[in-house]
Amino acid sequence: MDCWNRIGVRGDSSCPELERYVHCRNCPVHAAGAIALLERAPEDDYVATWTRHVATMEAAADRGAESIVIFRVGAEWLALPTAVVGEVTRMLSIHSLPHRRRDIVLGVANFRGKLTACLSLERVLGVEPSSSPGQAGQRGERQRLLVLNSGGLCVVCPVDEVHGVHHVHPRDLRDVPATLARATTRYSTQLLPWQGRSVGILDAPTLFASLKRSLA
Repeated sequence: MDCWNRIGVRGDSSCPELERYVHCRNCPVHAAGAIALLERAPEDDYVATWTRHVATMEAAADRGAESIVIFRVGAEWLALPTAVVGEVTRMLSIHSLPHRRRDIVLGVANFRGKLTACLSLERVLGVEPSSSPGQAGQRGERQRLLVLNSGGLCVVCPVDEVHGVHHVHPRDLRDVPATLARATTRYSTQLLPWQGRSVGILDAPTLFASLKRSLA
């Protein structure tokens, strides 16, 4: 029943339904499991068990781990803290605005009944388009919208692919080399070696400052 722990985002991410739902929390199987858990009768030692659980300190090796969302924009794999990613959703219709067709502001999208500014991370970060024929061909199929929230600003941003949530410890991160010639380096604080790639960990305050300026 707990497929999310085995083949979902908390397991090896091999579940074929992740291509459709992006994250286990969007899957009806996960929702059904949650309902079954909430409706089950509590065990006799429920209170005592959870009292011990809460009182137990996490293992030292796990302290300091942070949750990030890994995604791809053009040819770059990037990540943002999960705290600023409110949701990942399928592409929505984007309505362009007059005189801003080549601007960072792509237009507005109807997100949950509210017109929300749609901004281009590709243009903000200065990312080069993907040179891989495979990635270019799958761009439309894998594209998603990131709903970003911070400091009262809520925007949606198209990305070419979303891996999902990943937990990373500071010891796994590397400093960005001074010689690295990428347009994203002024937004990336550190790099995460991941699946043979280097993921740029974006500095959320710096990124949101640029997004706010683009809306001014």
